[in-house]
Amino acid sequence: MTSFGARLGAVVADRGPLCVGIDPHAQLLADWGLPDSAAGVRDFGLRVVDAASARVGVVKPQVAFFERFGSAGFAALEEVLAAARAAGLVVIADAKRGDIGSTMHGYASAWLSAGSPLEADALTVSPYLGGESLRATAETAVRAGKGLFVLAATSNPEAHALQSAHSTDEAAGGGETVAARVARDVSRMNGSGEGLGSIGLVVGATIDRHAVGLSDEVLDRAPLLAPGFGAQGARLADGPRLFGAVLPQVIPNVSRSVLGAGPDGIAAAIDAAAAEVASWQR
Repeated sequence: MTSFGARLGAVVADRGPLCVGIDPHAQLLADWGLPDSAAGVRDFGLRVVDAASARVGVVKPQVAFFERFGSAGFAALEEVLAAARAAGLVVIADAKRGDIGSTMHGYASAWLSAGSPLEADALTVSPYLGGESLRATAETAVRAGKGLFVLAATSNPEAHALQSAHSTDEAAGGGETVAARVARDVSRMNGSGEGLGSIGLVVGATIDRHAVGLSDEVLDRAPLLAPGFGAQGARLADGPRLFGAVLPQVIPNVSRSVLGAGPDGIAAAIDAAAAEVASWQR
C-alpha cells in the first residue's frame, strides 16, 4: 500500500502544493447566492471541488460549517468528500479531533477507514491530551494509507502563549516549547526514511516558527499544512522567507482569499494563487 506521504508527494509534484479550503461561511453562502442551509453548503462544496479539481491537488473541507446543519449537513459533507476524492484530490478533513482510547479510535474509524461515509485522506487532530494519545490513531492512519496533521503552531494569535510555553519535563526534553515537543512526537511517529512522512503538522504562516521552537531539524520529513495565507494576513509571496529550508514540505492553504471571488471568479483566483506558489521555485 502506498503511504499517505508518498501519495501527497506525488500529487504535489504533479499539481503543485496549493491547498484550497472549503469553508462555507454564512456570509460566503450569501455572496454566492446560496441558502444558509445544508443544501447551500452542499452546492458550495461541490462547486469548489469542481473549480479546484483541474487546478490543484489538495482540498481541505472545514467540517464545522457542515456540522452546524446536523445530519443533513453531514450528508452534504459526505457528498463533497466523495466528489473530491473521485476527482483525484487529496482531501484533508479539518475536524481537529482529539481524545483518548476508544473515543479517539471512533474518530479515526469515521474519518480514515476505507469505505466510511466520511472517508478522507487525512485528518487534522489536536495533541493537547498528550502526544501519546494520538499514537494509536497515527498507527491506524499509517496502516490504512492515510495521514494526520497535528496542531503544532496555529495561526490564531490566542494560541501563542500555550504553544510557545516551555516544557518542564526534563525526561521528555525539558526546555522545549510545547510546539517543539509536539513536533518531536510527530518525528518519532514518522521515523526515519526518505520523502514525506504520513504524519504532518499544522504550522501557521502568520507565526514566527523559530520563535516557537520549530527548527528545520525538528520539522524533518513532516508535511506542513500552513494556514494563514490570504485573509489572515500572510502573503503567498512570503512563503520562501517564512519557511526557508523546509519549504518543499509546505502545503499552503488558501480559503477566503479565493472563495471570496465568488462562483464566477473562483477559478481565476485559484489559478492566481497557484501561480504565486509556483514562483517559489521549489
